[in-house]
Amino acid sequence: MSDREPKRLRVLVSGASGMIGTELTEQLRIAGHTPLALVRREPNGDDESRWDPQAGEIDTGFVGSADAVVNLSGASLSRLPWTPGYRRTLVLSRLNATHTLTRAMTRAATPPGALLNASAVGYYGNRPNEELTENSARGSGFLSQLSADWEAAAHTAPAGVRVVTFRTGLVIAAGGALRPITMLTRAGLGGRMGSGKQHWPWISLHDEAAAIVHLLASELSGPVNLVGPEPAVASQVTRHVAERLHRPHLLTVPRPAISVTLGEAGRELLLADQRVSAARLRSDGFRFRHSTVEKAIDAVVPRR
Repeated sequence: MSDREPKRLRVLVSGASGMIGTELTEQLRIAGHTPLALVRREPNGDDESRWDPQAGEIDTGFVGSADAVVNLSGASLSRLPWTPGYRRTLVLSRLNATHTLTRAMTRAATPPGALLNASAVGYYGNRPNEELTENSARGSGFLSQLSADWEAAAHTAPAGVRVVTFRTGLVIAAGGALRPITMLTRAGLGGRMGSGKQHWPWISLHDEAAAIVHLLASELSGPVNLVGPEPAVASQVTRHVAERLHRPHLLTVPRPAISVTLGEAGRELLLADQRVSAARLRSDGFRFRHSTVEKAIDAVVPRR
């Protein structure tokens, strides 16, 4: 939540039908904004417009009618394995969508005033024993390069547009990346991933969407970490899911097994150690509903 009372905006959302997009659209409406959606099917009303980001096709007038754009488009990182073909899909789905939007903003008679573009904490790579802020250097690995390229694409927006690249961690929701952990735990296969001591940057789904709404009224630009205020390690997440479900948390999936089975995806999504700070977002006045990862899990995993 924020103390600000932002003016009512027309907010164009790409990826509006996804997990984050659905929550964001609802919160935009509650806040008094008008959400607009880019869709890949026939539009259902005047608040939707069809686009084909891979072909670069978009209605420039529809983009120009918005006060701000939130770009969430991109193929899911949690789909495994990352084959060479799917790695290409991960890259192109993000870069093509972002460039399609920024080109339309450039052509628009009156471009939207802000572009809030998704990114990921994968930007930082594996960084044990470091506190990571928006000023930290880029790390190494596929996700780091992907995030850097995605952010660079957002900055091709026309001059005068405020660009925010929000770097998101593990979103705690009923679906998404938490789902396989919950499913394995229900089956009695809950346990640590590697040592369990690696920091997993996290944020609740509610706070992810609320932070994006907050940033619409903010003066911040550039990278902003969207992570919870209290750092958590992997074993906190897996253990608390087990506690909520009253299931055992006894197994350990060794680091080499994750690396061999899931390859780069396992190393970068599950084993990377990233203690990411939310200080910039908090100093801008944002207040979290879920201050700890346990509270975030409690909100979406019913106790059995």
